[in-house]
Amino acid sequence: MFTTRPELSGTFGMVASTHWLATAAGMAVLESGGNAFDAAVATGFTLHVVEPHLNGPGGEVPVVFARGSAGEGTRPGGWAGPTVLSGQGVAPAAATIEAFTELGLELVPGTGLLAATVPGAVGAWLTLLRDHGTQSLDAVLRYAIEYAETGHPVHPRVVATVASVSEHFRTHWPTSAATWLSSDGSRPVAGSLVRNPVLASTYRRLLDAARGPSREAQIDAALAAWYSGFVAEEIDRFCRSPVMDDSGRPHSGFVTAQDLAGWAPTYEPPVTLDWRGWTLAKAGPWSQGPALLQALAMLDGVDATTGPVDRSASAAPSADLVHASVEAVKLAMADREAWYGDVADVPVDELLSSAYAAERRALIGDRAGTELRPGSPGGRPPRLPSLITGSSAGSRPARAAAGAASAGVGEPTVAPLGTTRGDTCHVDVVDRWGNLVSATPSGGWLQSSPVIPALGFPLGTRAQMFWLEPDLPNSLAPGKRPRTTLTPSLALRGDVPVLAFGTPGGDQQEQWQLCFWLAHTLGGLNLQEAIDAPAWHTTSFPSSFYPRDMSPGEVVVESRIGADVVAELRRRGHTVTVSDPWSLGRLSAVSRDPETGVLRAAANPRGMQGYAAGR
Repeated sequence: MFTTRPELSGTFGMVASTHWLATAAGMAVLESGGNAFDAAVATGFTLHVVEPHLNGPGGEVPVVFARGSAGEGTRPGGWAGPTVLSGQGVAPAAATIEAFTELGLELVPGTGLLAATVPGAVGAWLTLLRDHGTQSLDAVLRYAIEYAETGHPVHPRVVATVASVSEHFRTHWPTSAATWLSSDGSRPVAGSLVRNPVLASTYRRLLDAARGPSREAQIDAALAAWYSGFVAEEIDRFCRSPVMDDSGRPHSGFVTAQDLAGWAPTYEPPVTLDWRGWTLAKAGPWSQGPALLQALAMLDGVDATTGPVDRSASAAPSADLVHASVEAVKLAMADREAWYGDVADVPVDELLSSAYAAERRALIGDRAGTELRPGSPGGRPPRLPSLITGSSAGSRPARAAAGAASAGVGEPTVAPLGTTRGDTCHVDVVDRWGNLVSATPSGGWLQSSPVIPALGFPLGTRAQMFWLEPDLPNSLAPGKRPRTTLTPSLALRGDVPVLAFGTPGGDQQEQWQLCFWLAHTLGGLNLQEAIDAPAWHTTSFPSSFYPRDMSPGEVVVESRIGADVVAELRRRGHTVTVSDPWSLGRLSAVSRDPETGVLRAAANPRGMQGYAAGR
């Protein structure tokens, strides 16, 4: 079948990411002798510069990885096999439900300083480099510094994002205006060279601090400079002054230097599901990662997926497959709302058990469901936030169809006050030693929080995903991670890691990955064919982003899915929004055949910026 670009294949190394310049930086590191971990870190830091509307140093990154044959053995933390590195920062010590209640807030604002968690991205990237890489900090940071210092051709979507919030910058966030607007207040022009010399200076100061007798000691010194040194001090200072947020009032932040000094990324075992000869590994229920596993467990006994799906002639899925997938996702996301969070008692084993999957599968009927239906794993009654249960599904605020469709490529839909959804980056790397890395960096968006003038970047707003209601798995509490939407994936066959993939897209990340997974594993499509195949998602569950809206019964599909499929979905009761033909998802993927050593890679044409490289 025709694809927008070839599936790459080779034996040396492969990098795929959501921006071609970041992919090129990662490939350059591989060519210089680095491994997949070195390349992933270089790619991640470059994404901070070239996709500032989608991630930044003030944001976060979860990473799932596996070591190749040369690195077999026990991982940090005491286990072997695929590993998760959590670069998701926690809520500050002063960020309590009571503190928000005293401010008269029922939800954590989606912009400003109140929603900031401890910035985890830099800590995670440096930890990955120290523990699994081979290159110096200078060797992997040089590309990000060069693009920030001398400039890079700015993508039209960055320009569009700046345009959407330019008046807000001028009126309320002068430090952001100084960074992103010219002296006369005009925004950058697409394709023009955009620089961020302050961010470049911050990274250079980090290199200056990286002193020590070994590579590892130098990276530790850089970590200390970030979390206990000049960066932590500047963040603390900036958070003490109120700034406007989308509550309509200015507030100061809760993050302090002590919060940064007390945090470090953690290594954790992944949550896994065995599925038709594959094992899929995801981050734990502090992310939405297990929702993909739950959906797959439900689909395992559905007629539309009981055998290989012939998609050799056309990449378009059948109405049966889309309907079953959408209904499984609704049930999984209902469980996400009721059960997931950064708490010890999430019943993951029950949620992924075959008995529970069968119970949930029985709820998938011929008609579209519109209600949020969480289950009762282990007989425990579910509990949903009162903001959801207090309103009927029909009266909950709904996203406009155009907005839902325009968010598809993983780029943000941005309100004039900077409120943002569906924004993230992604990185996948495989090297000739069989190391595999999948990472989904996000947060610290230029549009959602003001630039810290001494550092050149804003803080993240991930705390908006907490609920300000006690006794829920995802209730706000100091030192707790918000239940993030960020969800990289790594898959094994016969206990051998062979595939890494992921996408931007907020709540849609698991769904677009499901589209890819079914096309690749059931449909037999190669990586590029599976990425190019028509995609879909549902918005029939509460958004993780402020103001937590939903559109009961809505399914968004790419028009390439076909009029017959659309008509059949509507006949089954789905409210179908037909999006542009190339509009949903920004997937990338890499793989390795352990028998031949052949490496493969693919990246998404949607959004006109993702690219894979390799040889």
